[in-house]
Amino acid sequence: MNQSFYTGAVGASMQLKRMNIIGDNVANLNTFGFKADRTDFTALLYQNHRGIEDDLPMGVGTRILMTSTNHAQGPVEDFQRSTDYMIEGDGFFGLVDLATGQVSYTRNGAFVMCSREVPTGETDANGQPVTELRYYLGDNEGRFVLSNVGGMIEVDKDSVKELLPVGVFDFINYDGMQQVDDTRYLPVDKNGNLVYGTGKLIQGKIEGSNADLAEEYTKLIESQRAYGLALKMVQTSDEIEATINGLRN
Repeated sequence: MNQSFYTGAVGASMQLKRMNIIGDNVANLNTFGFKADRTDFTALLYQNHRGIEDDLPMGVGTRILMTSTNHAQGPVEDFQRSTDYMIEGDGFFGLVDLATGQVSYTRNGAFVMCSREVPTGETDANGQPVTELRYYLGDNEGRFVLSNVGGMIEVDKDSVKELLPVGVFDFINYDGMQQVDDTRYLPVDKNGNLVYGTGKLIQGKIEGSNADLAEEYTKLIESQRAYGLALKMVQTSDEIEATINGLRN
């Protein structure tokens, strides 16, 4: 009876986690550059294993093996903004946070002009450095877009409609990239070295979320049914255990 309790409890817990992931995908249906997550399940034991006192029986449920990200291209959206960019094909935009030095990568190309005080190299009458206001392409959250040579991209307000040298970067392998928010990622060792992306840079358009509502809704129904069945297994096991205990009396 302990095995049926365990199988039902683990199954319910894993389906609950899957529903949380599905809920996150649905919540980001309208997030530019969002990539949907998916869950991969595995059986806990395929055969009996030798334990300390006895064999551990096979068939004691499943668990989530890993959560992977679907990096497939999202739909094209056009808002007629000259600071919007998208990548057709493989690659990421690079974002640098000057406060922390962190460089992250994203497919969200909804960029804006961000102002920054830059030293001119001169000093005033009091010996204080003179600064001037300049504009750079950024994500409106304190990070700046990297150019195709790795620097910040200065924007001329009078010629913002021109195609800017926005960098497209890529990795050999996307598996295991660390997600730091809904659309930004940090590479890990197994992603390999940073290379120039082969994707085509398009100005004036944005890549939408690749999460599909119909697919996510179908998976949600599937998980809800599995969750209910797992709890039913726990309830049935409890009733059988109570009946057996009652027979002993």
